[in-house]
Amino acid sequence: MHPSSLLANVHDSLLAVTRSVTLLGVAAVIATTWALRGAMRARRTFKATKLRGPPRTDFIFGAAKQIIDTLDPGDIYEAWAKEYGVVYEVPTTLGGKQIVLTDPRALAHYYARETWTYVQTDSTKFFIERNFGRWVLWSEGEEHKRQRKSLAPAFSQAAIRKLTPTFYNSAHKAKSAWEAMIDASGGDSSVIEVQKWMNRISLDSMGLAGFSHDFGSLEGKHTPITEVLDTFASFPKRSAVTIWLILLSRVFTLLSYAPRQTSGLFHEMQRITEDLSTQWLARTKKEKEEGVLDGKEDMSIIGVLVKANSSTHLTHEEVVAQMKGLIFAGYETMSSTMTWALLELARNPDIQSKLRQELLAFGEEPTYDQQQHSLPYLDAVVHEALRVHPPATDLVRVAAEDDVIPLSEPVVTRSGEVVNNISIARGTRIALPISCVNRSTEIWGADAKVFRPERWLEEGGIPRTAREIQAYRHLLSFVDGAKTCLGKGFAIAQFKAVMSVLVKNFVLEMRDGPNTQVELATGVLMPRPKIVGEQNVVVPLRVRQYEG
Repeated sequence: MHPSSLLANVHDSLLAVTRSVTLLGVAAVIATTWALRGAMRARRTFKATKLRGPPRTDFIFGAAKQIIDTLDPGDIYEAWAKEYGVVYEVPTTLGGKQIVLTDPRALAHYYARETWTYVQTDSTKFFIERNFGRWVLWSEGEEHKRQRKSLAPAFSQAAIRKLTPTFYNSAHKAKSAWEAMIDASGGDSSVIEVQKWMNRISLDSMGLAGFSHDFGSLEGKHTPITEVLDTFASFPKRSAVTIWLILLSRVFTLLSYAPRQTSGLFHEMQRITEDLSTQWLARTKKEKEEGVLDGKEDMSIIGVLVKANSSTHLTHEEVVAQMKGLIFAGYETMSSTMTWALLELARNPDIQSKLRQELLAFGEEPTYDQQQHSLPYLDAVVHEALRVHPPATDLVRVAAEDDVIPLSEPVVTRSGEVVNNISIARGTRIALPISCVNRSTEIWGADAKVFRPERWLEEGGIPRTAREIQAYRHLLSFVDGAKTCLGKGFAIAQFKAVMSVLVKNFVLEMRDGPNTQVELATGVLMPRPKIVGEQNVVVPLRVRQYEG
């Protein structure tokens, strides 16, 4: 029997054992799994490089619990890289391990082989399929290539150029609402919970730009999807049981079925988005049949999906999965990053003022092309926010086959040997520490942790080591390779439209003064900023109209 089949059979047996809640049963599962993993490694003929790394601080979870507890483990990954080298080994759950890559050449090698040599873990694929379906983020290899090709026209420059007015429309709705709130306060300012408004802008923009549907959240309309998404904000911290389940499900995938704090919300969100997607798809097909489009090519997301479905490039189930996934991804990623940008501008009034002056001097509302080429400081602020506060802090993948990864600088192995490449065995987990690489002082210089947009404009502002990162603008915020974020142009155009409208018209300040503390809290899937002392995941800022 193939070792992977043997492992799967034993895992199934172990999962049955876990139904017993006795300490003896739990101990038996842990011991058997640990021994099995050791036996599988011993049977391998491929000799993997034994790297140095941090010690196993937790008997069951290794260092994995330390990583998950921090929400943004970038500083932890960076400290380990300084101690153990640009690639190193981290002990994980039940005797497992993962290799962390912080080396530019190693990262370039990895991204050149993603979806083929390096694929998503079983637990990640399980989560995506269960909640969204087999959409483009779930797929690998040729299947991923096919789905991505079908979606690509909706995210072309021509398509985004047409969608940019929609982004401005959403930003102006927020502007009008903020002005009304300030007027109603009876003073010259009002405290506004900006994270909620960035959520609304992201949701309404995705609905209109992608699916010709107005959720109406910017106008105060209550819908099932807004209620579910808003409810996630009442879960500022994951329980210990939830964290244990997450970590153990990386070994026993079926433990992903176990209920968690937010399981009910995810189920409700899945049901709502499935219903919405089915309705929109039926409406668009009907409009096409009735000639509503008048022969014009529909470059919206839903128009592209309908075309792909009619030409059999995507099945009906795949089309619905894309819609469900894109609604969620568009909401969760950009709302968080735009909130961080407003926070940084409030914390750095000089940067905020400099950006406002550029926007006022430009005068008119910038078009898509002007956004890209005529507002350098806006571009710098947006990309600095993406650098310092990437939506995803780290990702983990698994090697589908043996591989040798080259390095740009040598590392010392566990035996003391100095090597310029590392051998990775099939089944090894690979960690990509996005926030660590984006903010590493070894890569970005001594001020890497500082929000400083000027670095994007100064000669030599981007260090040589950062330029070796081959991803978009030398950032891993949109990852890279075959799975680089398809919607990055969409996201940046929206980001710039929102910042240009709000910063041009309002002055943002920290509600409790410049020393206000900000912490990370659990979002729907990704970490969210939260003002220390607040019960929920909220960011209240003092906002006043700019008077000139």
